[in-house]
Amino acid sequence: MAKPLQVEVYNPNGKYRVISTKSMPGTRWINLLIEQDCRLEICTQKKTILSVEDIISLIGDKCDGVIGQLTEEWGETLFSALSRAGGKAFSNMAVGYNNVDVNAANKYGVAVGNTPGVLTETTAELAASLSLSAARRIVEADEFMRVGLYDGWLPHLFVGNLLKGQTVGVIGAGRIGSAYARMMVEGFKMNLIYYDLYQATRLEKFVTAYGQFLEANGEQPVTWKRASSMEEVLREADVISLHPILDKTTYHLVNKERLAMMKKEAILVNCSRGPVVDEVALVEHLKANPMFRVGLDVFEDEPYMKPGLADMKNAIVVPHIASASKWTREGMATLAALNVLGKIKEYPVWSDPNRVEPFLDENSRPPAACPSIVNSKALGLSVSKL
Repeated sequence: MAKPLQVEVYNPNGKYRVISTKSMPGTRWINLLIEQDCRLEICTQKKTILSVEDIISLIGDKCDGVIGQLTEEWGETLFSALSRAGGKAFSNMAVGYNNVDVNAANKYGVAVGNTPGVLTETTAELAASLSLSAARRIVEADEFMRVGLYDGWLPHLFVGNLLKGQTVGVIGAGRIGSAYARMMVEGFKMNLIYYDLYQATRLEKFVTAYGQFLEANGEQPVTWKRASSMEEVLREADVISLHPILDKTTYHLVNKERLAMMKKEAILVNCSRGPVVDEVALVEHLKANPMFRVGLDVFEDEPYMKPGLADMKNAIVVPHIASASKWTREGMATLAALNVLGKIKEYPVWSDPNRVEPFLDENSRPPAACPSIVNSKALGLSVSKL
């Protein structure tokens, strides 16, 4: 028999049993659960990714809800086990839910929560950081210093790209893509070209107004253009940031052919989903084009990188940390906990999952609602009128 996983228990006599497959930042989410008569069990096993069998053992014979992670495979087996244990709620501590078989959840009547509305600025900031780091070759220069190679200033040492006046391209101008575009336009006075199936009217108005401000102060105005195709963005932009959803239409959206369309000294940034980029083709492109640079927060076969990527000096790679600011991660934990708690308490679903500030205000009680349930319509859940 497998050895039981280590857990930390809060409020052991609580009426409702809630499992968190990982320890999460902050304490507010813990307090919110135990204040509502939940027995909370947090898995503290020193294992980065729990298996399906691990999670089944945590669920046991009675479990009202589970808070899980994007790295776990939530499908038929786990939702069946949770349903048998009496559970009706699961929430990812993530905005994405590519790891969840929502149809299986629907089959067993389990609500699936996620945590949008709290990651926008944080993710956009990391994309902007990767853009600047790649443009100015900051990681290369840092490594150069640390190994003691610097012996004096040289005219050609780590010459990078000036962002001012160049064109930033955004593929997917939703909340995060638009926030990133605003940062790059206002912060570095870059022109914008974007591609999205829907017109980003607010973003266009922002760039127009900022351009008018610059012109009124005697500076060159910034401009914007909505591209008719993704290929147009790839050909024209100097820095390109990817912000699409991941589905069948966006798998390997950036492939060998599309990489070849980009400028030789272009910068590509991906903080969306790893499989959006054909990583094998990217490695070959980086090898053949040493002045082409890339900043990646996500990977095709996460947590692994394709062979050769780690050896590329013109690649900056970070371990999926786009949401890793204290405020955001604590907020994600709170929202995930409230999704599970709300379903246990049979609360309605919040009407706007992207307007989550009332749930995050530590000076007041959160609304009696589930912040975001992705399959609420399929389950026929009521919508809050708050």
